Amino acid sequence: MKRAGILLFAAVPVVVTAVVFAVVPGGPGPGGPARPASAAAVQSRRGTEARAASERAADDTAIAAAPPGLAAPPEKELAQEIVASAENSTLDWRSAYGYIEDIGDGQGYTAGVIGFCTGTHDLLTLVERYTEAHPDNGLAVYLPALRNVDGTDSHRGLDPGFPRAWKAEARLPAFRAAQDAERDRVYFDPAVRRAKLDGLGPLGQLIYYDAMVFHGPGTGPNGFYGLRESAMEKAAAPAQGGSEKTYLDVFLDVRRAAMKAKRPGIDTSRIDTAQRRFLDDGNLDLRTPLVWQVYGETYKVP
Repeated sequence: MKRAGILLFAAVPVVVTAVVFAVVPGGPGPGGPARPASAAAVQSRRGTEARAASERAADDTAIAAAPPGLAAPPEKELAQEIVASAENSTLDWRSAYGYIEDIGDGQGYTAGVIGFCTGTHDLLTLVERYTEAHPDNGLAVYLPALRNVDGTDSHRGLDPGFPRAWKAEARLPAFRAAQDAERDRVYFDPAVRRAKLDGLGPLGQLIYYDAMVFHGPGTGPNGFYGLRESAMEKAAAPAQGGSEKTYLDVFLDVRRAAMKAKRPGIDTSRIDTAQRRFLDDGNLDLRTPLVWQVYGETYKVP
């Protein structure tokens, strides 16, 4: 129950740099081999890379100086429970390691602790990384089929054995740990990091995390980074001098509109009667006790 049809192969937007080639006067024509660009072009590329590294280092310093927020173990546990109430209709998020089902959203099988999908690359990446560490695992034999169906809703080569193999592997601590690590690498850590850099506290970090899980880390209009960009066009984030509550209200509006535009009949209670309820209560620090509703069910954390 996630993604907005955006397939992205990395957890965060990546600036791609490349060696530039130019046709040198007197050199080969358009059909011949190109010569390397000038020393000035190479120097410019290196300068761009250096600036990016410097900005990353500055961001790391800012993150280190910020309060732990959702990264603190109790708050992280709470975040997993709230997201699981929407993703798996339970607070017991650990019960979902062996979950696997095609929920009819066009993303193939949805599986595991955060809803990895066969159609959105993240499940394939999980199994590839797990197989590197555990070559003889019960899912490795399905890697060719997973690569073939990646980006589609097809089950070709996966039925009937893959669901059984997933459930069997999910009984192993090593595969559970691999699911946790991939969830953190692709969704939790990037969402919390970006939220902290935007000046958001625990509630804002949760809102970003849930959006990252549902929409995927895409840069298009329906991916997380695209939604963030749209929200920032309407309201400044706290790091830019804006009001945290106002910005989060706008972000939730933008996200809800994107969900409805893609699937008009979709239930948006994970926003309407959960995250927005916390926001309307002014609970920017996500203090417990918490009470919320998702899909008509009431959840409580004391």
